[in-house]
Amino acid sequence: MYKAIFSILLLSGFGFFFLENKPESIDPFASITVCHTPSDDMAQFVNAPGFASFHPSPVEFEFIGKGEMTDFPTPDGGTAKGYLIKANGPSNQWLFVYQEWWGLNDHIKQQAEVFYDDLGGKVNVIALDMYDGKVTSNPQEAGQFMQSVKEERLESIVAGAKNLAGTNAKIANVGWCFGGSWSLKSALLNGNQTIGSVMYYGMPVRDVEKLKTLNSDVLGLFATEQYISEEVIKDFADKMNQAGKKLTYKIFPAVHGFSNPSNPKYDEAASKEAYGMAIEYLREKFGE
Repeated sequence: MYKAIFSILLLSGFGFFFLENKPESIDPFASITVCHTPSDDMAQFVNAPGFASFHPSPVEFEFIGKGEMTDFPTPDGGTAKGYLIKANGPSNQWLFVYQEWWGLNDHIKQQAEVFYDDLGGKVNVIALDMYDGKVTSNPQEAGQFMQSVKEERLESIVAGAKNLAGTNAKIANVGWCFGGSWSLKSALLNGNQTIGSVMYYGMPVRDVEKLKTLNSDVLGLFATEQYISEEVIKDFADKMNQAGKKLTYKIFPAVHGFSNPSNPKYDEAASKEAYGMAIEYLREKFGE
């Protein structure tokens, strides 16, 4: 009897040892403290070890643009801003451009103008200020901005921009990182006025019932990374398939933020290919 008890304890001890010392699988959410299933909000990653290192401070550069900042009312009773470049003639076509976690900085304004030029000046382009004037080049501060901004406020900014565009507007969306997520969320919020969404390495919405309401397909331009990982992306593709929606995507062999020229880790070759896919997609949506 004592031998049997000893054997059980011994086996239990070895079992505990192996459980405690087994190799950890690569889980993109393993280092994140959450009390629920990981969400589709990129703010969940801010405190994860190493996440800030994906976002080295952007390189400063001088920018003089042809657009202008404009104010517009939001449904929550406030006012929002955006960097607007108006079409060179009457147009109901709009491109909503969404910032990285740094805020609406000069890089995003410049990129809005790149899209404007390559769409022939026929599309109204507005880069939305999702932080209400807050801009930083410090990764820790950017993380605080992304964590502290309220979802309701962000949705109200999108709704205000939709009202600015008008009820007859056809709206496509593009964004990077935090803005990559909001490109898709904007596509959902703008309902039947949506004609397209381009996501650069943003956390996708994976609620099938929400995705069923999409009025367009989606182009995803992702990076090779731990957080918005291949597993996350393939799960998104599966959810889009379940929702009956089309997703075209590519995972580039490059780091998160690879397409930002002001990022010290900018990958020119991957960025050129990704932009080629993005502008071809948008030209098709706008009938160019």
